[in-house]
Amino acid sequence: MNEETILFVDDEDHLRLAAAQSLELEDLSVTCFGEGGAALAHVARDFAGVLVTDIRMPGMDGLTLMARALEIDPEIPVILVTGHGDVDLAVQSMRDGAYDFVEKPYAPARLVTTVQRALEKRRLTLENRQLRSQVGGRDAIEARLTGRSEIMGRLRAQIRAIAATEADVLIEGATGTGKEVAARALHRASPRSGRPFVHINCAALPADLIESELFGHEAGAFAGATRPRYGRFEHARGGTVFLDEIETMSQPLQAKLLHAIQNRVITRLGSNDPVDLDVRFIAASKQDLKAAAAAGDFRADLLYRLNVVTIRMPDLSERAEDVPRLFVHLTSEAAARYKRPARDIPGAVLNAVAARPWPGNVRELRNAADRFALGLDLDIGPLDMGRGEALSDRIAAHEKSLIAASLTAHGGSLKETYEALGLSRKALYEKMQKYGLTRDAFSGDG
Repeated sequence: MNEETILFVDDEDHLRLAAAQSLELEDLSVTCFGEGGAALAHVARDFAGVLVTDIRMPGMDGLTLMARALEIDPEIPVILVTGHGDVDLAVQSMRDGAYDFVEKPYAPARLVTTVQRALEKRRLTLENRQLRSQVGGRDAIEARLTGRSEIMGRLRAQIRAIAATEADVLIEGATGTGKEVAARALHRASPRSGRPFVHINCAALPADLIESELFGHEAGAFAGATRPRYGRFEHARGGTVFLDEIETMSQPLQAKLLHAIQNRVITRLGSNDPVDLDVRFIAASKQDLKAAAAAGDFRADLLYRLNVVTIRMPDLSERAEDVPRLFVHLTSEAAARYKRPARDIPGAVLNAVAARPWPGNVRELRNAADRFALGLDLDIGPLDMGRGEALSDRIAAHEKSLIAASLTAHGGSLKETYEALGLSRKALYEKMQKYGLTRDAFSGDG
């Protein structure tokens, strides 16, 4: 379904019929569904239409349907149909990603106008994606995992090498290092990029519903299961399943996950019929799973199935020279997201940013960039040069980050940089060579 199509979901027959007539009279293509699961099967990253769904429905309600659709593509316009008592809920849902809402009873013209605006937005989104894919320069991996440090270059090369394969991947790294970003970059650069990327936060799933959530269930499988439903694994068919914080998964569930990964087959709750899986698994953990397996806290056989390839995300402290440029990039993104004019970043701010240890890694740096883009003061506290390192190493790391910050602030201009730092041209060259810094990495097109 690649033509511009409206997926209209409502459990009431007469409302589906009325909506279809209103939209078709305006030469708009519409497909109606009585429940969310059937509509969700048509949603993909290359889907050219929009989703219109009632909020209050039995089974999968409209908010759950919206969340599942936005997991597949966060830029799919979702229009919520709400009763008078749900307006506050709909407004909150717009903060969570809904495009707009219409309140019952709505005039047909209101529905048509809202859908037409949503279709135009979707059209522009897909055109921009196509243009970005055609433009040379940064690929999908570099666009997501920015940085000119040697360690980031090696990371991107590793992801590029495995993206085209079907190998399952384990991503390890501290909180805030960008494990989900790396997983999405892997998916985007893979042959599965046109299919769903299903993000499952294992720590956030309720224990009593986790099996149904992952594997699905049949009607009558348990109290309240009035109709069958797909699980998250089935929903990812043809795409990628990202298991975040997998270290929090219980041992019994680890055994079932092992069976699914090993055989690429699942069985819904309440059924004896196996369902084939065509997915790639990417798991992420902030813990060392080898150590957890040795301690008996994580199944060793599951670890061996997951870590066909292991990617380690570096702490920000391991690529300090990337911090100033990354801060500039994140500030620009934040300004666009909040619809604010881009702010000039003084060299003093970049120097302060470069001097921080950023224990929360990129996530903490992004929060600081958001505050700066909103015009708020940066609360970065007193300088902590770290402990357990030789004084000479601390001073060298600080000097390197200050030079990188000044190069970033001056767009790679060596003259402006050595003048700002109070160095001679020769001294700047020597220090750049010592720290492995190159002018091209900080120029406007670097």
